[in-house]
Amino acid sequence: MSLPQPDPGVLRKAQRGDERAFSIIVRTYEQPVFNYILRLTGDRALSEDLTQEVFLRVFQGLPGFSLRSRFTTWLFQVTKNRVLDELRALERRPRSVVNIEDMPPLEVVDAPAERAETIDAVWRAVELLNPDLKMALLLRDIVGLSYTEIAETLEITLATVKWRIYKAREEVQAALQRDGVVVPIRSAPSAKQL
Repeated sequence: MSLPQPDPGVLRKAQRGDERAFSIIVRTYEQPVFNYILRLTGDRALSEDLTQEVFLRVFQGLPGFSLRSRFTTWLFQVTKNRVLDELRALERRPRSVVNIEDMPPLEVVDAPAERAETIDAVWRAVELLNPDLKMALLLRDIVGLSYTEIAETLEITLATVKWRIYKAREEVQAALQRDGVVVPIRSAPSAKQL
């Protein structure tokens, strides 16, 4: 499921500084941006702050946004750059331990206990990935961007995107196997998915 592009009329109004049009854009993309940042940082309060900062940067940069590229690609480039800046800053500061309980659930609350445990195990494994692999995987499997959009967002080649997603899934699978959790790895993408 891919993120929809904003209505061109709303986007043009937002580019001219129309706050109402911009609020429509924020309401449409705030949750996917927040979820992406939260999965990268593991910190709800920090993710809320970064989401606000991303949309401030988007508002400031929107007049210069070229309609020749997809809005979601540009939005997640802005997001990626802000998160990378923060991750670099965090590396220079002492880190606190993140409780998996602080992570939002992916499934319905009534999920069977085994499924909830499996989901928790998957997120723990994803948390262990390096930022490059984690960004590519989350943009595909959580945000729903195509491989081509991910390549544009991360400013890397399509081949690199495919390798990072494959490698991320492989590392998650290995971590799950080490923990005794069996989840089948997804097969290679078809041409239609690209």
